[in-house]
Amino acid sequence: MRFGILGPLRVGGGEATVTAGRDRIVLAMLLLRAGRVVSTEELVDAVWEERPPATARAQLQICVSRLRQRFALLGLPAETIVTDPAGYGIRVEPDDLDAEVFARGVETARAAAAGGRMADARRHYRAALALWRGPALAGVPARSVRRRAQTLDEQRLAVLEECVDVELRLRRAADLVDELAENVERHPLRERLRGQLMLALSALGRQADALAVYREGRRIYADELGIEPGAALQELHQRVLAGDLALGGSETRAATPVRALPRAISDFTGRQQTVARLVKEIDQDGVRVHLVDGMAGSGKTTLAVQVATALGERFPDAQLFVDLHGHSERSPLSTAAAVATLLRQLGVPAERVPVDLADRLAMWRSELAGRRAVVVLDNAADAAQVAPLLPNGPDCLVLITSRRRLIGLDGGRPSSLPVLDADEAVELLARVAGAERVWAEPDAAAEVARRCGHLPLALRLAGARLAHRPRWRVADLAERLATAADPLAELTAGERSVARAFALSYEQVAPAAQRVFRLIGLHPGTRVDNRVAAALADLSLPEVQDALDDLVDAHLVEEVEPGRYGLHDLIREYGRTLGADRETAAERRAALERLLEYHVQVALAIARVMELPGNGHLIDLPEPARPDLVAAVAPLGRPWFDENGAALLALIRLAEVEGLPRYCWQLARACWKAHFDGGHLDELVEAHTIGLRAARALQDDEAVAMTLNYLASAHFRRARFAEAVRLTEASVEVYRRLGRRHALRNSLNNLGTAYSHNGDHRRAIETYAAATQLARELDEAAALANVLNNTALSLLLWGRYDEALEVSRRHLVLARETGDFRQLSQAVGHVAMARHRLGHLGPARRLLHVALRLKRRAANRYGEGEVLNEIGVLEREAGFPDRAAARHRTALAAMTDAGDVIGQCASRNLLARAIGDQGDVSSALDLHRRVLTDATRLGARYEQARALDGMARCLRYTDSDQARRYANRAVALFRQIESPDRWATEELLAELG
Repeated sequence: MRFGILGPLRVGGGEATVTAGRDRIVLAMLLLRAGRVVSTEELVDAVWEERPPATARAQLQICVSRLRQRFALLGLPAETIVTDPAGYGIRVEPDDLDAEVFARGVETARAAAAGGRMADARRHYRAALALWRGPALAGVPARSVRRRAQTLDEQRLAVLEECVDVELRLRRAADLVDELAENVERHPLRERLRGQLMLALSALGRQADALAVYREGRRIYADELGIEPGAALQELHQRVLAGDLALGGSETRAATPVRALPRAISDFTGRQQTVARLVKEIDQDGVRVHLVDGMAGSGKTTLAVQVATALGERFPDAQLFVDLHGHSERSPLSTAAAVATLLRQLGVPAERVPVDLADRLAMWRSELAGRRAVVVLDNAADAAQVAPLLPNGPDCLVLITSRRRLIGLDGGRPSSLPVLDADEAVELLARVAGAERVWAEPDAAAEVARRCGHLPLALRLAGARLAHRPRWRVADLAERLATAADPLAELTAGERSVARAFALSYEQVAPAAQRVFRLIGLHPGTRVDNRVAAALADLSLPEVQDALDDLVDAHLVEEVEPGRYGLHDLIREYGRTLGADRETAAERRAALERLLEYHVQVALAIARVMELPGNGHLIDLPEPARPDLVAAVAPLGRPWFDENGAALLALIRLAEVEGLPRYCWQLARACWKAHFDGGHLDELVEAHTIGLRAARALQDDEAVAMTLNYLASAHFRRARFAEAVRLTEASVEVYRRLGRRHALRNSLNNLGTAYSHNGDHRRAIETYAAATQLARELDEAAALANVLNNTALSLLLWGRYDEALEVSRRHLVLARETGDFRQLSQAVGHVAMARHRLGHLGPARRLLHVALRLKRRAANRYGEGEVLNEIGVLEREAGFPDRAAARHRTALAAMTDAGDVIGQCASRNLLARAIGDQGDVSSALDLHRRVLTDATRLGARYEQARALDGMARCLRYTDSDQARRYANRAVALFRQIESPDRWATEELLAELG
């Protein structure tokens, strides 16, 4: 090991190789956080505490430099210490640092103890403890180091106590007494150590010495803390007094120990944390009734047997097991039959078992009295079945497993068992099917595990199929699971099958819950809320909530948060199979239509609030069939779209597959604003492409025109302006033919914007004029404001600043009249931009700050970024590039949040100009080059030209020939799109000669 902190600081295998006090503190802090960055502020605080000098950071750099030099002398790489903008860190390999070797050794020891391998556990514990050379980081006095070192010292004591527990079970009391006595003297208030010393002394027959240890502890607690010893130590004292701790460390009764547990499976995999937690709760917290519930096939019985086996030495008198058949082909075992089985396991002859249930239960409790026993009550039907079987007293442990949540069982600690994680699932598959075979195809193995939903039963059955088919590759099984019409049929081995396990759970719930379960399988999303379930099943909310609660208790669905439910992938598949078998085609289609109608109505209700007035038109639909459900969800607003985005797209796909085309285009349109504003452009394109196919199949020209218009918006946002123009022109043509003037005005407005960004400002202004005329004829003030807004922006891009100012002022007046806050923010911003370009710098600056406040109030992230960029340009032009750079960085964050890739390019180009003006020409040139690459890929000619112009400015003094080439390319692009920016670049060219 290269570094040691479990004792005095060591480097390179020797002590005191770092002698300077500050260097030792810095190195100690880095090693205490190995693999992470320690901030400069933390290091300064550690070295100088309350009084750091003004030169602290510089002196810290000197410390690090000295450490690197010392490392080099010791043969350690200088790059072991890494520099980060936030501070410093130290790189260590897994075996470089004694504290990390200690932690791994303890983890291995705990796993061995949890698995009942006590000799292995002792070996690993002792190897870990042997790494300690004294108190952690002894000799490094800094307060920050001492606080963290004390945590390590506390960990060592806790691990020693765990090791002693193991060694007491291994009857090594004679080896422990001196070590325990020494540690109790050093840590007199540590009750667990004192109790362990009492146990060791009692095991050697030294009860008087054990009682003396207790009395000394009691005196110290009273003198120093003013309290009595804890309950556990007092109970141990009573047992010593009663002579209950037998010689030699054995605590068994005279009765013959009973071993009735099933064999613990050899390929038990994963669950180490669960096993460790249960053991801790049993050992340290004294919990004596544990309820382990989980879905069918999750490994509840296996886990319970594993825990009971691991705890066998703590409960040596009896280890009992009974299958209560709560969820099986047989009827649930009666309480009378269960207690008779348990009594026979304890050795009670059949003829002595009382006939009366009360007498049987009395005998059961009497037989367990004084025994330290573990009882596994497996596969319980409900709380009523197991409650009479719970023994009295603290010396028995009961582990109860059930597919249902056993609500109402007093005193039980519940644990719901999840499926395995991905690595554990593959490991289980390897143990069943053969490690060499499975690990040879890791990707296929991971896919099989995923297709099995990481469910232990499914993994065991899949592994069994592989084990019995040696010619199959793992990839063959993965393909079968992926392509099978009924994947559950592939997860069968003999009489065992995943489907049958699920069926047993399904048959235990009420008919109403069974119907809800079948119907929610129709929903394509990973989550279903109670209102969706109510719509699907056409039930009231209280009725469907009762059914869902029943399904949750049976572990057929999981309540991931209040009112929201998830299904395991295989259970979802089982539900779909049931729905296909038991629901008529008409019932299934009616449920699908209710599901789709509900989502269309909710999405439209939220979209009406989200979309700008006059920006478009939404679908007119009849009142919803379930207005109560829609009204309850609609106030959620945009977060509803964020939460249900994947499900909404899946519903559009489902509507197409199921031949329900009306819902395809309606749901696509209702989701447009959420997709567009959220930057979910892939989803927008897919939804509207499906919607366009559906509208054309229905021969619904108006739906075709609407879908074309909104599909174009995604291409516009992606800077595919030519495609946006093509789609919007097609939309305009259909609306003209249909005579739909309101919709035509909206599409004309969008077409003008597409023309403008495609560099055709003349056609843009002409198209806006047509849209303006229609808006006035139709007396649509909100729509007129929107057209004026876009007209002003196009004029700004074209360089016609006087006209832009005039239009923006008309827009401002109209926005005030209509009281449209969002339009007001747009108008103020454009007035400010026009005045900036006209040289009215004072008014421009004031108006821009007003616009910024308005945009932020409107939560318009794109608009916020646009205004911040304009303010940044003003700051740079005024000679404040530092302020400008800060503005452009904030603008870039806003554009990124808005998902606007062109806005991001613009922000980065402007940021590069500011960085260049700060004097960092190299960074500015690099940033412009990266923007050029992105803008070229996007086809954004304006940002390509600005990047080329910026590159020319960066090279003007060092490579004038290359600068001239870049400037010529920029001018050519600016001319193509008729941008006024060409004038500044032409001036640059003139300077370059």
